[in-house]
Amino acid sequence: MITEIKVPSPGESITEVEIGRWLAEDGALVRQGQEIAEIESDKATLTLVADASGKLKILVAEGERVAVGSIACTVDTSVEVPAGEPASPEKPAQAATAKQAVPEKSVEVKAPSSEVKEPAGEQAGNLKISAVAREVMKEHQLSVDELLQGLKRIGKKEVEAVLGLRGAAPELSPAKAASREVNREKMTPLRRKLAERLVSVKNETAMLTTFNEVDMSQVMELRKQYQQSFTEAHGLKLGFMAFFTKAAAIAMQYHPSVNSQLDGEEIIHPEFVDIGIAVQTPKGLMVPVVRNAESKSVAAIESEIKELADKARSKKISVEELSGGTFTITNGGVFGSLLSTPIINPPQSAILGMHNIVERPVAVNGKVEIRPMMYVALSYDHRVIDGKDSVGFLVKVKEMIENPRRMLTGGKDPMELLLGL
Repeated sequence: MITEIKVPSPGESITEVEIGRWLAEDGALVRQGQEIAEIESDKATLTLVADASGKLKILVAEGERVAVGSIACTVDTSVEVPAGEPASPEKPAQAATAKQAVPEKSVEVKAPSSEVKEPAGEQAGNLKISAVAREVMKEHQLSVDELLQGLKRIGKKEVEAVLGLRGAAPELSPAKAASREVNREKMTPLRRKLAERLVSVKNETAMLTTFNEVDMSQVMELRKQYQQSFTEAHGLKLGFMAFFTKAAAIAMQYHPSVNSQLDGEEIIHPEFVDIGIAVQTPKGLMVPVVRNAESKSVAAIESEIKELADKARSKKISVEELSGGTFTITNGGVFGSLLSTPIINPPQSAILGMHNIVERPVAVNGKVEIRPMMYVALSYDHRVIDGKDSVGFLVKVKEMIENPRRMLTGGKDPMELLLGL
């Protein structure tokens, strides 16, 4: 019986996608639920999953654009996939070649790893096994032979790793070292869409950027003091992004125009704050959205950011989770950026840029002290946001980061509230 596997829809507005990469070869034996391909659109990357077990036949080549709902491949379910064996192409000649490439001594070790007596770091045959790998093998009762049989293929990384162990590197000929060759790489749909949006922002908005600097001492001390308790209570580490997300959501109560959008001759003022968090993925920049950040705690925001970021990097995120933000935060500091002017994510009107934390001498109460400082930048569309609101918004964020207790009182000074001021 032949099972047809069709291209899924990444979202309502998307009618065409591109086959980014096949994760299984033509003729491979695949199991039901196995990821067999990556599907790329101009908004997200998702995986194609086998609906049944059997022999795979690929109908669409990598890089080819196809309509949503068309047949990408078929699975012949009459071909049985042996239980307990990895899915692999039915190519005996290649399998034999791969077997010969493995040192003879390394495949003769058939006893479970729990019975291997060599000290950690020594060789098992010609194969080196680290202490950590040995423990994992022991836990799962895996022999070296079973482990080698489980390897699906040998790639560039594995070859370079072996060369590294030998203390050798691939020889480069003088001609190669002085090469003038140019490699061309086709842009992915996501990258093409990103390029279009960036150019349109520069051409269609009156974008300006305002800057400030934030003393990170209080937030860093707060993380240090409560990190262990936070991890035990919520199962994840506390980062800086959740504080800035919460601070931005509160600051918009004082400067709502920062959360606004231009629609023709009208300005839209959402009563909710949906903040997009820029995440770098192997396929490019994605911006998953934290909905209703104004009503969530720092812990809830941190948890959602981690969940969305993991989905984006593992290509499990949906188009809905990437759509509809009213504001964006990007953190170039994780890559070492000291200062930048982030570009607005349309149709939004503003974006907040975080940067690297650097210890610098600053004046505190008339004295010079060394403090961990971060430059922050707010790029905004001057057609919607006035200078007063852009600067005031950034100052409000600065106040709450430098005194996190203000986030408990809606951005106000607790003493002023106590005194009814």
